[in-house]
Amino acid sequence: MIFGGPTAAGPSRNSRKAYAREVMTVVGEAPKRAKTEVSLNFDDSDLEGVKFPHDDPLVIVPVIGNSETKRVLVDNGASVDILFHDAFIKMGYTDSQLPSNMPIYGFNGVESKVEGTIQLPVTMGQGSKTSTQMLNFIVINATSTYNAILGRTGLHAFKAVASSYHL
Repeated sequence: MIFGGPTAAGPSRNSRKAYAREVMTVVGEAPKRAKTEVSLNFDDSDLEGVKFPHDDPLVIVPVIGNSETKRVLVDNGASVDILFHDAFIKMGYTDSQLPSNMPIYGFNGVESKVEGTIQLPVTMGQGSKTSTQMLNFIVINATSTYNAILGRTGLHAFKAVASSYHL
């Protein structure tokens, strides 16, 4: 499990505590939004070719920045989206684009140095069924089989749920 890093409340412990204590008051009814999303559902026909039992990881190939990025792990247990430094450099970015000084925990249970954070567009899907979201990646210099890890924040931005059963 990977934890630490930025949150919606901000980088400091006090800002996260204040965010948790914040009381939201809604007056009246919220306006209804037009539903424009396309639903994607899985059924038994999607299981064709899947050999059971299995516990394969969910690995995808999104476009991050302007680069088709292979070997991106979808990790429901990760609290942040991670881009590994080697992949970051291969995408043509430089370390000067990475402001940060926060640690991240979870790789072998030890603190890892964050090289920085960067906001990049991520595109998933094909043809007319694509979606692009701006995601905040933590760039770390660590050895990994993957180029990036899409955590809960990225999944939430895409309103996605991983179905490991249908892999």
